[in-house]
Amino acid sequence: MKRFFKYLGAGMLLLVLVLVTLFGYNLKDQYPDYHLNLKILNNPPAKLSAGFAALPITPAVPDRWDDKNKNEEYEPEEGETFTDGNGNGKFDPIWIAGFSNNKPANGIHDEVWARAMVLEDGKTRLAIVVLDAIGFMNNDVIDLRGRISRESGITYAIVTSTHTHEGPDLLGLWGESPFKSGINPAHMEYVKNQAAKAIDQAVKNIRPARLSISQDLTGAIPLVLDTRKPEVFDSGLRMIQFLDRENGQTMGTLINHGNHPETLWSGNLQITSDFPHYVREGIEKGVYHKDSLVLPGVGGVVVYASGAVGGLMTTHPRLTIKDPFSGEEFKEPTFEKAAAQGKSMANLALLAMANPEEIIDSAAISIIAKTLPIPLDNNMFKLAAMLGIMKRGTTGWMKMKSELAVVKIGPISIVTIPGELYPEILNGGVEAPAGQDFNIAPVEIPAIREMMPGKYKFMFGLANDEIGYIIPKSQWDVKAPYTYGKEGSPYGEVNSLGAETAPIIHRNIKAMLEELK
Repeated sequence: MKRFFKYLGAGMLLLVLVLVTLFGYNLKDQYPDYHLNLKILNNPPAKLSAGFAALPITPAVPDRWDDKNKNEEYEPEEGETFTDGNGNGKFDPIWIAGFSNNKPANGIHDEVWARAMVLEDGKTRLAIVVLDAIGFMNNDVIDLRGRISRESGITYAIVTSTHTHEGPDLLGLWGESPFKSGINPAHMEYVKNQAAKAIDQAVKNIRPARLSISQDLTGAIPLVLDTRKPEVFDSGLRMIQFLDRENGQTMGTLINHGNHPETLWSGNLQITSDFPHYVREGIEKGVYHKDSLVLPGVGGVVVYASGAVGGLMTTHPRLTIKDPFSGEEFKEPTFEKAAAQGKSMANLALLAMANPEEIIDSAAISIIAKTLPIPLDNNMFKLAAMLGIMKRGTTGWMKMKSELAVVKIGPISIVTIPGELYPEILNGGVEAPAGQDFNIAPVEIPAIREMMPGKYKFMFGLANDEIGYIIPKSQWDVKAPYTYGKEGSPYGEVNSLGAETAPIIHRNIKAMLEELK
């Protein structure tokens, strides 16, 4: 008996050592020497040039499966079967990210993209690439940047995501189960290579540019629902149309708007970029009612960047979307609803672009960008990091390395935020409701847009990272009594790094904007 307990103790000790080694390996900072501290300020204005490119990042989905019980989960133990499309004798899932685990794609509705633009002033070359993805972590951003050719001469690259809930899992959180990563390594490699190539191609397409700036800050309000109080939106449409200065043709358009691309909701099993697909198609090729062209497109490559989507900004199934031409109403999540939403946005954008507020062809590009650590207080995220499901590592003790940037281009300013920012932090309206956990006044004031220079103020969410929801500390609410008379904790905190995330980001952005001015 003593020998048994001796062996049992030795076995348990060995198991502990294995787990400690595994956890230590998974928590290791993958880029310990990478610390960004970029400052480009006070250069004189110069003529601007720009280039655009778009490359698909659509995964191969060879197999199809029969969802017999219509619960959007693949359950062979319930008799669900698959068709072996590539004849390799096994099921090859591409896990769809955003709603639930064990949700393999069952086809492709439209291409998902890496869409890139490059802007330069003769001294500084800024790249922006937007992925049709749920998000892209900072360690993967660093890896992607290393794949951009040196010949492209990129000073700084912003990598951001639309946050579509209908694309492949690039974060690892939506695999077969909560304890299995949903990332397909071969597809991840493909995404990184295609995104880097898109930037390289955009550099090759650089031409002298004129920037036509337009806005519609109210027209898209009916297309978004705020599912958590207080009701504050980032629903404005902000556009920059890049015209070839020599021939007047459109090279590309940047459009910025804050709403979750999840109109198709949880029942969809096809890979798609959701409503941004229809926005981009409408601006590029024109807006149609049935087979009739209602509003011509402008051509070029449209780059759609998501803004403040936290809070939660969404086209929820209870929100009705009206087709802007037929008047037909759509409530249930369908591709027809997503199309009506995208057509509405494209129509608003094209009308605004036809009457630009300002046109510039000269400016200096100023950039401040830096790495910063953010405490990892979310226990589920800690477990995911230790198990290697969330493959990004930590820096110091339970801190995640992330990134912030502020950019100024003449009358245009851009702030990049590494997650899903609550719009009240961006636009104002942070509250201190009764029932909050900390019993404090609002911390994240003044509003970020209030501090941004220039007339045209863009914010890219999910930029250079995806750290989840960024919630005002005075609205943090996981303990009873709950805010706004709710019976339970509101959604958001479960997918946030912690209550200190928003104050840290706001404090650093404030200092960076003061220096940028």
